[in-house]
Amino acid sequence: MKIPAKSKPTLSLQQFILKQEVKNLYRQMFRAIREVPDKTHQKELKDWVRTEFRQNSNNTDETVIKMYIQYGKRCLRQLESSVGLAK
Repeated sequence: MKIPAKSKPTLSLQQFILKQEVKNLYRQMFRAIREVPDKTHQKELKDWVRTEFRQNSNNTDETVIKMYIQYGKRCLRQLESSVGLAK
């Protein structure tokens, strides 16, 4: 007898869009980190990004998620401008 697999809850359109925004932000952060010349700093930044995203991965409140996305975008801009200055 087969045990039915647990199905994931269906996301609303807004939840789906937010999820895609979070994924894109995560990818953008890692692309920007690749531009950091110092490998030690790269590792620290990667660890920090992973930790931040994991700590907040269980949030379901759309307002909180939007707030974190804005925070992440600000961090990304700071990282990109810092890397631009270092070149």
